[in-house]
Amino acid sequence: MNKECPECGSKIIGRADKKFCSDACRNAHNNALNKDRKNLVRNINNRLRKNYRILETLNTKDKTKVTKERLLRMGFNFKFFTGQYITKTGTIYYYVYDQGYLPLEKDWYLLVKTELQL
Repeated sequence: MNKECPECGSKIIGRADKKFCSDACRNAHNNALNKDRKNLVRNINNRLRKNYRILETLNTKDKTKVTKERLLRMGFNFKFFTGQYITKTGTIYYYVYDQGYLPLEKDWYLLVKTELQL
């Protein structure tokens, strides 16, 4: 029985349960299948990484006040964060890993850093 490689169409030689003619074809096939999902995850991770670098750059003393304009000018995107912390009074801190920010009055933000407990 002659089997063909689903990636390149060449004849498969070897074990009876072999599906691809080579590792290169197997990798190319699997990469093509997962391309869309990987791109989504990659884009989100890149956005989170950029937000983290911005917060880390601005927050050198573990607590800093900055304007919304400055964050936006540096490319910060408020839609991407990894978690929230809600205090007993209902105040919401937004976090990108261990770097957080708290919206204050008149377009000011308090940047904070917490120690992660792994």
